[in-house]
Amino acid sequence: MTDQHVLVVFPHPDDEAFGVSGTIISLTDEGTPVTYVCLTLGEMGRNMGRPVMANRETLPEIRKKELEEACSLLGIEDLRRFGMRDKTVEFTDQEALTERISGVITEVNPTRIITFYPGYAVHPDHNATGAAVVEAVRKLPEGSRPEIHAIAFAEGSEEAVGEPDVINDVRDLRDRKLQVIEAHASQTAGLMEQVNSRMEAQDETIEYMLQTERFWTYPLDKDPEK
Repeated sequence: MTDQHVLVVFPHPDDEAFGVSGTIISLTDEGTPVTYVCLTLGEMGRNMGRPVMANRETLPEIRKKELEEACSLLGIEDLRRFGMRDKTVEFTDQEALTERISGVITEVNPTRIITFYPGYAVHPDHNATGAAVVEAVRKLPEGSRPEIHAIAFAEGSEEAVGEPDVINDVRDLRDRKLQVIEAHASQTAGLMEQVNSRMEAQDETIEYMLQTERFWTYPLDKDPEK
């Protein structure tokens, strides 16, 4: 698939790091422009660093800088922040959110959008974000709709929506992907200790997760789960 422009839409800083960063790096390395819309500053993130480096008041600014560093590593030059409050995306005016996303789609005219699969992305903010993206794309004429590559990782996802139809081998970008994850240190320092331990033990599961990124092409005739 040849992309003219790719739009990534996620609710939290670090959502782009785990299952998508290898794919994004492969795009920007090839010269494909990527716009990243991050809806919140992740101010309700569970972690404050290891050792503790933040409190609830200082965490948003720290995560803002972490996201900027991650985008630099990813080759993303166009980062948009919507300034929404973490853990409230599901409660916001969904029509207004859809319109904001529609505005970005109209501006950058992406050939592909990467977001969460509504109903199968665990966190309510994830699901609400994916649903708003789907609705924004549905508003476009059928012949000008970008493809949506959605991430699903809730338990039972594959039983419900089938096997992923897009599987990207990013093994050559594994180390750079780890750098993106590490950039979100306030949230991932403890996790990286576990990841490094499992890599040293040659854990095949963690290596598969680092080397493979899986997406579902979202069927636009399907009603998004709320």
